[in-house]
Amino acid sequence: MKNFYVLILLPALIIGCKPSSDSTSNSGENLSVASSVENTIEHEWTYLFDGSSTDGWRGYNAEELPPNWVIKEGVLTFDVDRKVEKEYEGGKDIIYAAEKYDNFELHVEWKIPPGGNSGILYHVQEGYSGPYETAPEYQLIDDENYASMHDLTAYNTSLGYENPSQLHPLQSTGADYAMYRADESKKKLNPAGEWNSTKIIFTEEKVEHWLNGQLLLSFVPWSDDWNERKAKGKWNNNEKYGTFKTGYICLQDHDSPLWFKNIKIKKLL
Repeated sequence: MKNFYVLILLPALIIGCKPSSDSTSNSGENLSVASSVENTIEHEWTYLFDGSSTDGWRGYNAEELPPNWVIKEGVLTFDVDRKVEKEYEGGKDIIYAAEKYDNFELHVEWKIPPGGNSGILYHVQEGYSGPYETAPEYQLIDDENYASMHDLTAYNTSLGYENPSQLHPLQSTGADYAMYRADESKKKLNPAGEWNSTKIIFTEEKVEHWLNGQLLLSFVPWSDDWNERKAKGKWNNNEKYGTFKTGYICLQDHDSPLWFKNIKIKKLL
């Protein structure tokens, strides 16, 4: 709130102090104030990927970045066509391992190909067979084409879903995977091959999933409703799923091309 009022007053201060021939020193002071305010706002965010470096990223349960994850034209890319010249041990899901986060606001821009599938997970813990065993997932998938390009029948039948050959709402883009569905009436999903923007806000009071500026869902973590959904759904046999209050940010690989950019996070109290 303090920055808000500074930003309102700052333009007036700068205009009111427009330098004359004998006010050069005042002008310099005002520019310093403007620069200070701008830097304060910018420093609220940490870029996990800024287009130039993969510092901080590595494979899940691994010591290095999987070789198919590369930077191409400023975009963090999962390149399925890249020839791998050395053996790699570990999964191809990647985590930002430089820091764990509890309450946060996360922004990610992403795109997937026709039939593509991925996800953004948070509060991830290592030492398990996959990050999904411990962590909630913001689902990224090609809603329109995925079911026609992949056979979902056996998998969805095992979960007791109706119309098992079709993509279930708990599997669609923006869903808290297998827990909370996205509001389809508010979803504005750009088609496969085009960029989308995701925002995840997590606090212990409320979680929000946003897509392209629209709020798709919200829920209270670890509430009675949350626990009931876990007990009756896919995660009923995963004791640790969703129980951790801090952890890594993770990008999921499903063996299809993936593109991510402008990944930034802000800690919340």
